Amino acid sequence: MRPLIFGEVLFDRFPDGSVVLGGAPFNVAWHLQAFGLAPLVISRVGRDALGDAVVAAMTRWGMDRRGVQFDATHPTGTVEVSFQAGEPHYAIADRVAYDIIAAGELPAPAGEWLLYHGSLALRHTESAEALARLRDRIPGSRFVDVNLRTPWWRREQVLADLKGATWVKLNEDELVALFPDGDDAGRQAELATLVTGHVVITSGEQGATANSVNGSPPVRVRPTQTAAVVDTVGAGDAFSSVCLAGRLLAWPLAVTMQRAQQFASAIVGIRGATPTDKDFYRRFLDAWRMKVD
Repeated sequence: MRPLIFGEVLFDRFPDGSVVLGGAPFNVAWHLQAFGLAPLVISRVGRDALGDAVVAAMTRWGMDRRGVQFDATHPTGTVEVSFQAGEPHYAIADRVAYDIIAAGELPAPAGEWLLYHGSLALRHTESAEALARLRDRIPGSRFVDVNLRTPWWRREQVLADLKGATWVKLNEDELVALFPDGDDAGRQAELATLVTGHVVITSGEQGATANSVNGSPPVRVRPTQTAAVVDTVGAGDAFSSVCLAGRLLAWPLAVTMQRAQQFASAIVGIRGATPTDKDFYRRFLDAWRMKVD
C-alpha cells in the first residue's frame, strides 16, 4: 500500500523574508518520501516561477510528479505567515492553482492506496469535485487531516468529508469549532460516530491523544522537545506523516504515537516544515529501523 496525498502545495512567506515550500499535504508527502514510502502527490501549480520551483524541489527529493497538474491561469499558492504569542497565523491567497485541481486530469493509480487529504484544498468546487472522483476510485483507507483556516471552511462540508474516514487528526480548537456544544467527552463521542478507526487530537505543548472507536484505551504522548523552538509551522503535518507511516508499516498505535510526537518535536526546531537535508531524517530512520534505498 502506498500513500496517495491530495491537496495544496504552496510557499510560506515568513516575516524574516524567508520563503519555504509547504502546504499541509505537501509537507506530509515530503516526509513520507524521506521515510522511503513513495507518496504520489495530487495537486496543481501555476505555470510560473514558483510552480517551476515546486517541480524542481520534487525532482531533487526523488518524488513522484505524475499527479501534479499545471495551470496557465491561476498562480501557485502562497501564504503570508505571521506570529502572535508564538503561534503562527496565515493569510492564504485565494483562487490559486491548488483550488482548481481538475477531476479530468487525475491519474488512474492501480493497486492499494492510503488516501490522505486535508480541508483547505476543498474550499472551492473544482478541487472538491476532484477529491470526490478520487474517493470513488480508491474506496479503501482514508486519513483526514483537519486544517480549519478562517474564512476558508464550512462546518457542514468538513463534517461530510470526515464521514467514513479511517483516521482523523485535528487539534483541540478545531474539535470545539466543529462541535461547539457540550463538553470534550461529548465532542469526541460525536466525532467518533463519523470515523471507522482512530481520532487523534493534538494539544500543542500538552502532546496528543489517540482514541480508537473500538473502545480500546486512549494512547497519550507528550512532547520530547529539547532544542529551541524556531517556529511551529508544520509540526502537525510532521505528526500526521508519522501516523501515516505507522499505518502503512503496521506499527502498534502506541509506537506510532510516540514516534509521531518525537518527529513533530524535532520539526519545530527548524524554519518551515520541509527540511532539505536528508541527514535530518537519518536519526529517525536509524532509531525506527527503517531502510531507505
